[in-house]
Amino acid sequence: MSDMLAERREALIAAARTAMDTAYAPYSGFLVGAALLFEDGAIVTGANTENASYGLSLCAETVACAIATHAGRRGGLIAVAVLGGAGGRTGAAITPCGRCRQVLHELAALGGTDPLVLGVGEHEVVETRLSVLLPNAFGPSNLF
Repeated sequence: MSDMLAERREALIAAARTAMDTAYAPYSGFLVGAALLFEDGAIVTGANTENASYGLSLCAETVACAIATHAGRRGGLIAVAVLGGAGGRTGAAITPCGRCRQVLHELAALGGTDPLVLGVGEHEVVETRLSVLLPNAFGPSNLF
């Protein structure tokens, strides 16, 4: 674990928890918050946003990546915290879905990082590198 992550770990988890409180999930009732930590210490958050046309819903991690990219961040991603649960109650630790793993990989690949993913549960935090969650990922380098 990097020094930056060790120093900011609890703040990153707290930011994901706060983001979860802003989720819009009227259909599933499953609220998710995500927080991204960058090399400069900045934290960018996102929450899931459901849509009546279910396929148009956005996961918290994708929202956070879009916000970060919109703010001009191209790489430097060192950690991600994600948590969620029915009715906003955190239960078992969760990890990003397949789509979100790919979206996170794109942002991380721009800076050549392999972020630590913190799956935050009620009683545990599961730490896994993104490369373990998405082995042999397709990314920007595959296009050149």
